[in-house]
Amino acid sequence: MKPLPADRIKNTRYSKSEDMLARAERSIPLGAQTFSKSRTQYPVGASPFFITHAEGSRVWDVDGNEYVDLNNALAAITLGYNDPDVTKAVKEQLEKGTIFSLSNELEIEVAEKMIEMIPCAEKVRFGKNGSDATAGAIRIARAFTGRDHVLSCGYHGWQDWYIGATTRNKGVPQATRDLTHLFPYNDIDAAKKLFDQYKDQVAAIIMEPMNVSEPAKGYHEELKALCHKNGALFIFDETVTGFRLANGGAQEYFGVTPDLATFGKGMANGYPISAITGRDDIMHEMEEIFFSFTYGGELLSLAAAKAVLNKLQKQPVLKKIANTGIALKEGVTKLIHENGLSDTLSVSGHPGWHFLVVKDHPNADNFKIKTYFMQEMLKQGVLTLGAHSITYAHTAEDMQICLAAYKQFLENLAVNLRANTIDAALTCEPLRPLFKIR
Repeated sequence: MKPLPADRIKNTRYSKSEDMLARAERSIPLGAQTFSKSRTQYPVGASPFFITHAEGSRVWDVDGNEYVDLNNALAAITLGYNDPDVTKAVKEQLEKGTIFSLSNELEIEVAEKMIEMIPCAEKVRFGKNGSDATAGAIRIARAFTGRDHVLSCGYHGWQDWYIGATTRNKGVPQATRDLTHLFPYNDIDAAKKLFDQYKDQVAAIIMEPMNVSEPAKGYHEELKALCHKNGALFIFDETVTGFRLANGGAQEYFGVTPDLATFGKGMANGYPISAITGRDDIMHEMEEIFFSFTYGGELLSLAAAKAVLNKLQKQPVLKKIANTGIALKEGVTKLIHENGLSDTLSVSGHPGWHFLVVKDHPNADNFKIKTYFMQEMLKQGVLTLGAHSITYAHTAEDMQICLAAYKQFLENLAVNLRANTIDAALTCEPLRPLFKIR
């Protein structure tokens, strides 16, 4: 992607942010460390690009604009920014040290807590990113089964084994690409065909147990049985669903126990930690395979994780998140219907993590509509990419702000679609797809 043109017209609402982006691009590719925080996802001229601070459910950009945040650090925040219990635990650990030359008791305490909470967890190992955990789970599955091929459903990070199967596969060897095979969610026949095609070669299915869509009745159970019938492991990637759908993750929520599961994001409310959990005999492979990090036992993140897990057990965190999310999900659905946009827009997913789903319209493709959506929601003080990642800190007032912003956006969208004036309504170039994740 080319650098920003020097002569583009700046939006004064985001003047400092755009200046900072131009500065960042002189030293950082795309000006950001994460694709999902870059100008590939936020339209230049209609978006902020830098946040200075956050508290609870709100964030502030470098131009001083305040937002109700529905992104919440790509769903890594579940309790809210600067949660007092998490901050207190981290400050106390900071005085003792962040990492040592040997292990620390916190590693045991957090592992024991996860085993207590998660149905499949008999042993636990920690990483730093969700990609660490999913790559580790695949290595375990290959070691345990002696097989190489993997069936994948959903998004599982940046490592070669997964990203090589997507259109973002530049730099991944063809031999690696050939070992991972994607199949659609809720399509059991597609999974069966892949098992037939790679008979006795599949190490595992790895999948997000839920993202945009609800699972069909019996879907997880049938996939698990299909795996075991074919000598493969069944892996849940709970990087997002873990500690969001239920205290024990989607596996508790849906009542299906996988062989292995990976966790991350909200398990430490924004501190960098992830985990692989699973059956003892399978996890025993981790004594042989190489899965080792200098910062694997970093203690500030472990202290944060312990505080989060304790709070989940002691307070109605996920019940409140779900109830708050229901209000937003139902409210947006009602507004979509009232504006006659049900053929183009819908809302789907779990109340605590749901999505505005955008389809093409005869007068505008889905990316023009999505760009207009972001432009208008940001203008009204709501930060979202189209996902609604609800936190414990979100209030009824926050939801009313979001619904008011949606009301204005949907009314304007309906007018512009009917008049075929979306192009004129955009103050920026429309976004283009990075790659299809889900």
